[in-house]
Amino acid sequence: MLKTYQYKDLTPADIQNLIRRNTDPNNAIQQTVETIIQDVVQSGDDALIGFARKFDQVELSKLYLEKAEIEELAMTISRDQQRALEIAFQNIHKFHSTQLRRERVTETMPGVKCWREVRPIEKVGLYIPGGSAVLPSTLLMLGVPARIAGCKEIVVCSPPQKSGKINGFVAYCLLLLKIDRIYLAGGAQAIAAMAFGTATLPKVDKIFGPGNQFVTKAKAMVQGMTNVSIDMPAGPSEVLVLADHTANPAYVAADLLAQAEHGVDSQAVLVSTDEKLLSAVNKELTQQIDDLPRREIAAKAIENSYAVLVQDLAEGMQFSNHYAPEHLIIESDSWQTVTNHILNAGSVFLGHLTPESAGDYASGTNHTLPTSGYARSYSGVSVDSFVKKITFQQISEEGLQHIGSVVETLAELEGLQAHKNAVSIRKK
Repeated sequence: MLKTYQYKDLTPADIQNLIRRNTDPNNAIQQTVETIIQDVVQSGDDALIGFARKFDQVELSKLYLEKAEIEELAMTISRDQQRALEIAFQNIHKFHSTQLRRERVTETMPGVKCWREVRPIEKVGLYIPGGSAVLPSTLLMLGVPARIAGCKEIVVCSPPQKSGKINGFVAYCLLLLKIDRIYLAGGAQAIAAMAFGTATLPKVDKIFGPGNQFVTKAKAMVQGMTNVSIDMPAGPSEVLVLADHTANPAYVAADLLAQAEHGVDSQAVLVSTDEKLLSAVNKELTQQIDDLPRREIAAKAIENSYAVLVQDLAEGMQFSNHYAPEHLIIESDSWQTVTNHILNAGSVFLGHLTPESAGDYASGTNHTLPTSGYARSYSGVSVDSFVKKITFQQISEEGLQHIGSVVETLAELEGLQAHKNAVSIRKK
């Protein structure tokens, strides 16, 4: 059952406490991750093999699978499963292919032309979680925009299964993406390996992918230790459902549980205008959770979740913008009235028939999204995440006559004589 709060009774401090999640107050996670990173930097492949033994309970003879092994594993899944992955691939590709656009040249003054051109990030690292649930959909979400962007080298890491291999679903996605090698490393150690490189794993320029708190912390730390960048802080998953009296309590409960089954540190928040709906949803949660194979995980996540009772949808959106959810579901006949008020959210699902799981798998949008309130300042993964936009300018003789004196004046007032001379010498 969700603990319920009355929004009108919450102080600003109460709200800040309520929306805080996935904290590390004693720095226990940071200390663990620091040790893992140091081990990978010092011992490279040996450290990765040791961590596979410790965390994955598997003895690896090598740290990767190549094309022949990938093809063999891919053929172990049914044709229906292959077809589902193909449709998801096609929809994701269709949505993301519209994001790569060429920009126009702008003439800011006569003879002064400026523009931007897109270049792919050359080496990218994709982290595919594989703890309590292996996520082939994440490989599609990261691999498709990387391919569209034109990245020259795509390094994929995922934890090995007990067999020392990967499952057939991930393997089939690798075939769809034309990726011929996958590295068998998970957790913070995989992030460290991609950031620093080992004898086997190449160092990359940017690391992508969601994960648990250890993975998220490792991404943040290696970005500060190297010249490797990251996509965003994308940690334990979360959803906020905004629902009114028109919502179906069974749908709402199903959406909350869909998020809760990700992991015990996931969070599912219900914000509602209707007290009767809250009661009905709690009843549905009790009934539906018993049928889930991952009910113990979901139950613990629900224990860490809550509901907020608001006066109307507008007030509900106020709380949602404070929370800045990774996923926002608006289950109301009147969803059109509040979309303009959405300021902070990773991905939004509108109406009664748009479950978040559609976006997780196959609608086409990307499911690698900012969590823990980072939707206030980060966007989800897109083709833009895999490219750099380089600015260009070209000045003609006419352009130099127009802009030269402006640059000379500004350089002089800043006391930078060499800057002024670079223009003056050309004007002569």
